[in-house]
Formats: sequence, structure tokens, C-alpha cells
Amino acid sequence: MSRPLVLPAREARTSTFQRWWNTQGEWVEEPNQRRAGESGVQRIRLRDPQQPLLYCKRQIGHLYRSLLHPFGRPTVLRELQALQAFARLGVQVPELVYCGTRQQAGQWQALLVTAELEGFVSLEDWYQQDLGGRFGPTVQERMLAAVGITLARIHQARWQHGCCYPKHIFIRVQGEGDAASVEVALLDLEKSRRRLRRSAAARHDLRQLKRHRQAMPEQDWQRLLAAHRTFSELRCDVI
Repeated sequence: MSRPLVLPAREARTSTFQRWWNTQGEWVEEPNQRRAGESGVQRIRLRDPQQPLLYCKRQIGHLYRSLLHPFGRPTVLRELQALQAFARLGVQVPELVYCGTRQQAGQWQALLVTAELEGFVSLEDWYQQDLGGRFGPTVQERMLAAVGITLARIHQARWQHGCCYPKHIFIRVQGEGDAASVEVALLDLEKSRRRLRRSAAARHDLRQLKRHRQAMPEQDWQRLLAAHRTFSELRCDVI
């Protein structure tokens, strides 16, 4: 598939940006009013059925502020930075198709387009659909270890996911039986950021995941934590 060029924030060509801005799909996340702006996600089906589904995060005036950007910067640019950083760490993330921003009448507009994670299911759906029971205990243990190691990998680099919910951790099983392998991907990284300490990044994400783990039993949670600790050698106090 031919990918449009990913352009820096202030260099997004009007024609390219406008083409993506005009491309409409079905809302999978209706626009939410927050950060003094709005943000939503559409699913885009291309005319060629052999091409993957795309997901377009569409924002108006949806900004974050920092010491480097006290007047605000589109949050898709922070997510773009995290997508690229996680990929360099060997962590699977959605394939980037296009990212661009522009100002119209003094207001920021922003787009982030990524390809569907084909064959993946969220950790939330994994438990709701009892996929662990379907694949068997060996694959279940591999899944928990893979999730723990994936999170440890970003925490070792002092990256914090920032929105570490089961619906943002995706899993794909390839193969059958005990020979099956497990892949993990992370998405929705608009709140991701670097922390001064690895332990601070890990503590935030693990506490967040524990609060929202829903159907994950305590035994599985402890296995995930054990994999994280073994890989990272971080002993985080997860309350």
C-alpha cells in the first residue's frame, strides 16, 4: 500500500491535509469536548478492499501545554512522537499513514491516520470473550508475559503510556496449540510522555491498569507483574 508522506506540523501541505480532512468515515469514537477543543476517531474504508481499514483521529482545538509549548500544541503531535519512539524500542504500534496539523482562523486542526491492527484483539475483549480458555493455559501464560514485557520495555526507556487501559493493549495469537506465539501492540498514545524516573512511569501505568483490569483475575495480574519485574528489574509498589 502506498503511504502518504508524514509531514511536520507546520509543513503540512494544504492539499494533502485538506484531502484527508475531507475524507469521512463512520465514527467509532464520537467527538468529545475536552482540552477546550474536540477530538474523535473515524473508521475509514478505502475503495480497494485489499487495503486495510484506517483509523483517523480528527481534532479541533485539542491541545496540550508544556514548558516547551506553553501556548498549546495539538495532542496528535505528542502521539506521533510516542508512536515513533515506541517503534524504535521494538514495541508494536499501529502503522502510521499520515499526520498533519494546520491553523484555520486561529484555531488548530489536526489529523492522525493509522492502519488497523489486523488480527489483534484488545486485552479487554480477550477476557470478555474468554480467549484464554479457548487457546489454553500455555498461550494464556505467554500472553500475560508478553504484555508485562511490552510495558516493561517502554518503562525502561522512561516512557509512560498514560492511558494504560485493557482496551488500549492489543494481542494477536499466531499459530496453534503450544507452538502458538503471542504479539502485543499498544495504541492511543496521546497522553504518553517521558518521565524523569523509570519507576515513576511504571508505577503510574501499572496502577492504572490494575484499577481498570476488570475481568482479569488476581492470579493473572500477578503473572503479568512478575513478567514486568523480571524484564525490567523494577520493584514498583502497585497499590
